[in-house]
Order: sequence, then structure tokens, then C-alpha cells
Amino acid sequence: MILDTCALLWLVTRDKKLSPEALSQIRECAAVYVSAVSAFEIALKVAKRKLKLPLPPREWFMRAVEHHDLTVFPLTVDVCVNSVELTQIHDDPCDRFIIATAMINDLTVVTADERFPKYGVRTIV
Repeated sequence: MILDTCALLWLVTRDKKLSPEALSQIRECAAVYVSAVSAFEIALKVAKRKLKLPLPPREWFMRAVEHHDLTVFPLTVDVCVNSVELTQIHDDPCDRFIIATAMINDLTVVTADERFPKYGVRTIV
């Protein structure tokens, strides 16, 4: 299972947008991943003042990873290249990295983005 950036934010803030079912699956899953690109996306949102965090983005991200026992998935060459080769359903490069990671590693994505399943990846909200 891999968290979309929005799902990571919801998990940390205990937002009700993360369904009880998704929360239960996150707790029961042997390994829950978050893409390194989510750190980039969060830092970018903070820099653009679209997101306010109680800590600097790097510290916030690393504490979230540690507290929720997540594993950071790196941006590999395969993920980077495959994200570009995806059909143009989704134009957000950060989401395309997460989709490519899910496809390559056969992971379910926790996201509310309705475009993810169009790539054939399993999703849960």
C-alpha cells in the first residue's frame, strides 16, 4: 500500500477524508509506503503558502514517516521513466510518480483522486 500525498496529510491530521476502512487497512498492512516525491510536494506547498505546518517540511515529513511507521519509496530510474510513459490521463508529475510506483510494485494507492484507477491501479479512499 502506498499513500498519495493527500492521504499522508489526512493520516497525520486525522482528517475524516480518510475513511475508517482505509485507516483500518493502513493499520493492518504489513508495509505502508510513501513516495519521496510526497516530501517534495509538501515542501512545495509550504513554499507557495498553500500549506502551513507546525514544523519545517523535512522535519514534519520525517516525523510523520517515523510516527506512522511508513517506508519511503525512492524515485528510481524505472519509476521516473515509467511515469513519463503513462498515458496522459493525469498531468500532475507528482501523482504520475506515485502511480508509476504503485504499478511497478503492485501496490494499492490510498487516494481520493478519481484518475488513479484509470491507470489500472487499485485505490482506497
